Amino acid sequence: MRPASSAARRLAPSPATLTTNVERTCAEVLCSALVDEGVEVVFGHPGGAILPFYDALFRAGAPRHVLMRHEQGAAHAADGYARATGHVGVCVATSGPGATNLVTGLATAMMDSVPMVAITGQVPMKVLGTEAFQEMDILGITMPVTKHGFLVESADELPEIVAEAFRLARAGRPGPVLIDVPKDVQNAPYRAAPRVLRLAIADDRPAAELAQAAALSRAAELLDEARRPLIMAGRGVVLAGMHAELLDLAARADLPVTTTLLGLDGFPATHPLCLGMPGMHGTERANRAIQRADVILGLGLRFDDRVTGPTSTFARDAAIIHLDIDPVSVGRTVRPALAVIGDLRRTLTALAERVRPKRHPEWWTELAAWERAAAPPSPSSLEGLLTGRAVSRAIAQQVARTGAIVATDVGQHQMWIAQELLDAQPGSHLTSGGLGAMGYALPAAFGAALGRPDRPVWMVAGDGGFQMTVQELATVAQERVPLKLAVMNNGYLGMVRQWQELFYERRYSASEIAGPDFVLLAQAYGIPARMVDRVEDLEGALCWAAHTDGPMLLDLRIVSEENVYPMVPPGAALDELVTEPQPVS
Repeated sequence: MRPASSAARRLAPSPATLTTNVERTCAEVLCSALVDEGVEVVFGHPGGAILPFYDALFRAGAPRHVLMRHEQGAAHAADGYARATGHVGVCVATSGPGATNLVTGLATAMMDSVPMVAITGQVPMKVLGTEAFQEMDILGITMPVTKHGFLVESADELPEIVAEAFRLARAGRPGPVLIDVPKDVQNAPYRAAPRVLRLAIADDRPAAELAQAAALSRAAELLDEARRPLIMAGRGVVLAGMHAELLDLAARADLPVTTTLLGLDGFPATHPLCLGMPGMHGTERANRAIQRADVILGLGLRFDDRVTGPTSTFARDAAIIHLDIDPVSVGRTVRPALAVIGDLRRTLTALAERVRPKRHPEWWTELAAWERAAAPPSPSSLEGLLTGRAVSRAIAQQVARTGAIVATDVGQHQMWIAQELLDAQPGSHLTSGGLGAMGYALPAAFGAALGRPDRPVWMVAGDGGFQMTVQELATVAQERVPLKLAVMNNGYLGMVRQWQELFYERRYSASEIAGPDFVLLAQAYGIPARMVDRVEDLEGALCWAAHTDGPMLLDLRIVSEENVYPMVPPGAALDELVTEPQPVS
């Protein structure tokens, strides 16, 4: 990391120089409380209502603050940091527009179960409710996209609120929590330890244990009796750290496994038991297997619409067993025959103990008839040109060779990378799955790289999504984080264009997008960059990227009208997927 300027080093005292015999302010206590929670870095952008905290942060010297160029970038960076490290990510913003700019990042974290704490400044208590300058009811705005929100009304209650916010962010199904601190409260003196604050959260242990044991025994019976069993694994497996246990259960009972977009790093993609990703752009083998299965074991997933298609046609003949920590996620879209609510660290372990070893040769013979690979052959007319499929396959191989983390944005490249991703360690595949937020990849990859300097980090984005948070190149350059930045540049909002081609008779309304010369743009920030538009130049460019110190960027000029296949058309059942381009009638 590039060191602070000499002026900053002269002015900033070390933590040891802060006196402890003087009454501390709430802002100073907030810095200490974050350190007590193990926070090493926060991502933020200052403003008037949060300045007392930033002043305290300057004087305290900890935790480390990284200045993002936009608050959305701060939220996504905290998200990427959390996913890559397993720790709670922290972002900071001022009141009004600063706070509202966090909303997209908070919603992303909420839908994808990412533990985060957002700290926002607020106007002074005496003017709350008067439409004061940059006043905004951020607690009300973020209520649907956070697990909980706190308004700190007294300096004395702050340490307990911070501790509770971090506990809630980690507890149960993880997610974001917001702490809103008025400016006058930040300046107020902290006097005494107040009441203990602790919110109740659901706990599945007390009387439910007997019912849970009976349900797990019945689940094991269903799996033992199944002729065409299947496991659908989601992000809950990754969060619970149960990838090894899942692999052991699947191998022992000969159970095929599909992994959702957010669960791809929960099971090795090259394992013979892996069928690939299910859903709209899932593999033929995974989708047809779901439709033919007689028992499906769902582990830590939401059964969202992009995975199921119309629920009336989903897994028509299957008894569904759903194990999840979040009771709200169970039965919301797909009604299970059996549900077990609880932490997978307990429930999956207990289930595995009950399942008998078994083999399913007839089922595997049927599965082998369906294609596992995602890509159809490239048309000969594209010979030599760079395609999104070729780029994604090459990057996926590079990621696998180096044990890298990859963060993708939203669109065609996201699906290509998901289809081509090889074996990945848990916490290695970062993407906005539930919300589908364009602009996610660059700041999320930055946060991941800051949290895991021991591993290479690749960002893969389309030219549309990249431009949504492109200002964070300044942050990358400032911090000299060694990111590998790959922009798939086709001059379109690719997935929008694909839908317009297939379902709107090629009426490309507002999907063609211009952009800067990304090579020149990167170089303006002092970041080395190359443009590639031929297949024969791709491997050399990736090799150059792998051996470049510090950040670098590849402007990958892919063909403009390439589509992602397989694809389940909207409204179609999973077994009605289209596996290759259809001839025009």
